[in-house]
Amino acid sequence: MSTENELFENAAAAAKSLPERPDDNALLELYALYKQGSGGDVSGDKPGIFDFVGAAKYEAWEKLRGTSEEDAQSRYIELIRKLGGEF
Repeated sequence: MSTENELFENAAAAAKSLPERPDDNALLELYALYKQGSGGDVSGDKPGIFDFVGAAKYEAWEKLRGTSEEDAQSRYIELIRKLGGEF
């Protein structure tokens, strides 16, 4: 049986070959869950006001502050499966 961390890494690899490109909200959620699951709470400075994509990513990750890495990994795996990822 695979460990949760192995499943997480397999899901991350499967994210690169999803059957369809997820919408922007799903992409932000995937980004935030991956970052939280692999590194914990958000760190570093928030991107500048004109870096719209960077700011959106930072804010999505920031919303997960306090979520355990294990919970974020589980949610990431579940979302990849929901989006049709096979691993």
